[in-house]
Amino acid sequence: MVARILCIAGSDSGGGAGIQADIKTITALGGFAMTAVTAVTVQNTRGVTAVHGVPPEIVAGQIRACINDIGVDAIKIGMLGSEAVITAVADALAGVTVPIVLDPVMIAKGGAALIEEEAVWALMQRLLPLASVITPNAPELEALTETEVADAADMLLAAQELLNAGPRAVLAKGGHLDGDELTDWLVTRHGHQAFSGARIASGSTHGTGCTLSAALACGLGQGLALPDAVARARAFVRLAMLSAPGLGAGHGPMGHQAVINDGTAPAPVLNQITVAARDYAASVAFYRLLGLCQIVDSPDNGYARFEAGNGVTLSIHADGAAVGGATIYLESLRLDAWVAELQAAGLGFEQLPRDEDWRWREARLRDPAGNSICLYHAGEDRRFPPWRV
Repeated sequence: MVARILCIAGSDSGGGAGIQADIKTITALGGFAMTAVTAVTVQNTRGVTAVHGVPPEIVAGQIRACINDIGVDAIKIGMLGSEAVITAVADALAGVTVPIVLDPVMIAKGGAALIEEEAVWALMQRLLPLASVITPNAPELEALTETEVADAADMLLAAQELLNAGPRAVLAKGGHLDGDELTDWLVTRHGHQAFSGARIASGSTHGTGCTLSAALACGLGQGLALPDAVARARAFVRLAMLSAPGLGAGHGPMGHQAVINDGTAPAPVLNQITVAARDYAASVAFYRLLGLCQIVDSPDNGYARFEAGNGVTLSIHADGAAVGGATIYLESLRLDAWVAELQAAGLGFEQLPRDEDWRWREARLRDPAGNSICLYHAGEDRRFPPWRV
């Protein structure tokens, strides 16, 4: 069955964060999103100008209505706003045993406060003990632990301190810290793990925290182990940032809708095909005329890559291969484990997983008719390689 994910959060009229981001994320990742709206905000990319809270009993009623009828496999909690809503949510979730991801939303991207000061204590006392994982950024870590977080080392120490407040895991996010490389720390009672990546220079960062926590809840609801769910959630956020449509005059929204074919689904994704070519220039002109967007142009190597409107890519390669031949590409985040499972099932490989110069990790085999199949993981580098046109 499809994973059922309940999102308890505020509504963003601008569509970039909150419940709207949660629904987009969970849908793109193959889950079924349900909602319990805690507040209606007057909001766009430039900031929040008004907040109208939903009565606590209505928030609790939404939660119970979803759980009692449709059921739930994981829960994401975002903006709550007041002590009364926090209490109502905690009471409504009493006895629930599915994974709960708590995003302690306190301040909007534009600086507006999204939770009453007196509600922080209730958050710590009532919801942290229920959380499977809490996802604070550096300012939220400072507020929850009353310690300064100036660098990655401080963030790790603060996350370890927050773990003592009751959650089973803490994913401390480093996006607010300085540096060209960002590190998130996953801290559990069994140890800690760093997830690092280059900073993406973008003004389209509205809703990153909401999106990450929703993606994490979806992964846990789909049965992924916590580290795997974190890795996929981070990959989804980065791809959504790179796919941003460039809307609004302030902190722009991300492009959730464009990530659906980027290998973030639990099952392998057919998202790339390479065909042979005789005449590089003629083939480039042909596929551009068909309406595909050229994203790689390497005439010295006889290689070009094009992107279709749904994010699937097609490459041409004038390398002397038999004209009319093609290679089918299936992408998976868990490439190495997948190949090992296929080997155990009796499939033979011409090439086991290895990192290639073009930044893809690839394994190769043939189907019973001799057609070339590439199992791979490219992540951002399929549609957004450093040499993208």
